[in-house]
Amino acid sequence: MQSSISLSLSSPSTVCRSDCSAVASNANVTLLTSPRSLRFCGLRREAFGFKSLNSSVHTRFQSSKTTRLSCSNRIAASLGGNGAPSKGFDYDLVIIGAGVGGHGAALHAVEKGLKTAIIEGDVVGGTCVNRGCVPSKALLAVSGRMRELQNEHHMKSFGLQVAAAGYDRQGVADHANNLASKIRSNLTNSMKALGVDILTGFGTILGPQKVKYGDTVITAKDIIIATGSVPSVPKGIEVDGKTVITSDHALKLEFVPQWIAIVGSGYIGLEFSDVYTALGSEVTFVEALDQLMPGFDPEIGKLAQRVLINPRKIDYHTGVFASKITPAKDGKPVTIELIDAKTKELKDTLEVDAALIATGRAPFTQGLGLENINVQTQRGFIPVDERMCVIDANGELVPHLYCIGDANGKMMLAHAASAQGISVVEQVTGKDHILNHLSIPAACFTHPEISMVGLTEPQAREKAEKEGFEIGIAKTSFKANTKALAENEGEGIAKMIYRPDNGEILGVHIFGMHAADLIHEASNAIAMGTRIQDIKFAVHAHPTLSEVIDELFKAAKVKAYTSSPVAEPVAA
Repeated sequence: MQSSISLSLSSPSTVCRSDCSAVASNANVTLLTSPRSLRFCGLRREAFGFKSLNSSVHTRFQSSKTTRLSCSNRIAASLGGNGAPSKGFDYDLVIIGAGVGGHGAALHAVEKGLKTAIIEGDVVGGTCVNRGCVPSKALLAVSGRMRELQNEHHMKSFGLQVAAAGYDRQGVADHANNLASKIRSNLTNSMKALGVDILTGFGTILGPQKVKYGDTVITAKDIIIATGSVPSVPKGIEVDGKTVITSDHALKLEFVPQWIAIVGSGYIGLEFSDVYTALGSEVTFVEALDQLMPGFDPEIGKLAQRVLINPRKIDYHTGVFASKITPAKDGKPVTIELIDAKTKELKDTLEVDAALIATGRAPFTQGLGLENINVQTQRGFIPVDERMCVIDANGELVPHLYCIGDANGKMMLAHAASAQGISVVEQVTGKDHILNHLSIPAACFTHPEISMVGLTEPQAREKAEKEGFEIGIAKTSFKANTKALAENEGEGIAKMIYRPDNGEILGVHIFGMHAADLIHEASNAIAMGTRIQDIKFAVHAHPTLSEVIDELFKAAKVKAYTSSPVAEPVAA
């Protein structure tokens, strides 16, 4: 759910490795392939059954172009051999972890002609497919429909009469579990069909270009660590998996409590509050910071609280820590001791039916053998540079070793992991590539949805003050959008932070119907360096929700009316 951005379909693919051929020339790789496959949640279209034709340590080495090229400017020797590994290695590329990031990297590597293996010690799909994006979207699909059917005023506005809505808890749980199983199977089949070797076991790095899984040792020209993350549980909290739970347990929906406390009001907490309140629970948020939804743009968060929190059966405590949580036992409820976040004095004790710990996620990097290559984690995260090359304890790049996704902590989202994996494959096949993390969107799938890309307004103002430029703010409302009004879903706004002097888009934030789908026009514009004065002439179909973004671009007051050259992506 931390990586909660997804879309899902089904069915395995039947794609042969021979569908992809490549030619290497002058340290650049030119692919003779068909058009790129679609991606959903960072997953290729093959995963869904469509047939395809096919920080301080950084400064120590940024001045050394030679060092950077040693990490990025390589060509796989197997390109002319249809998957034959580089001489002296079992594989061109070995990926440790078969989550969304590992899957995306593996499929792109096959497109590039690399002999590829992926090691998985649990189940294919990782957190996103099995305990995150995919099953959570199934539960949120149910909550969205329940919420609509329960809104008598909303239904009457359409002239519809609906009897009292109900639900079968096991049926809802089965929907989530079946979806996860289907996508997991599709991912597995897609990699097998493309010729990726799926190796079962816990991957450990023995030394440079050498990995062990189970009792087997293999070698690879390049290695990617993609081991993901696990729920983070603060000290003093006892998780029993029944009445005190993490998102892993909550997605199984083994019961729906009358009253549940949710510790943390970020993406995970907000989405589960949407699910539980739609199914009839009362919710209490426990937030350590002074405001709910601290990671969102303040203006968007304020509106979201008015719509998603205040009218629902939700109350909250802010500025407090849950210092101790004891599971229900012997007829006694779950008890939660709340202390002041600043003074650490006891403020209150809650007694509830259940508690969900939604305080974020921690990298899963233990037992990888990092000590064998002199790599020390930082708060559990594996340090990397802007090209995802792993950095050792001396601040030097570890040759042929990369880390992507939640394990490196740059951006803990499923599609960010996939994008990083693809970027790494570009590196090892000879094309220097740096991913602009400020162009990667994020979304919270509440009803209505929240989405964002780039900087928040406070972040943009801080940057502007530091670098000496002004910012502009443009806004538009869903109340002015024909399609939203036709759906009786006029609640929501879109907001853009930009530079009036040159038309650069610094950030876009949306709260409203299908916000998660609408954000991508803005994220693509940031990724491509497109300026407002150019994109404002794009034509949008009428009547569609996309016109919310169209009006946002048109509302911006840019001083430079001439087209600007596409800016070079900047690493973040």
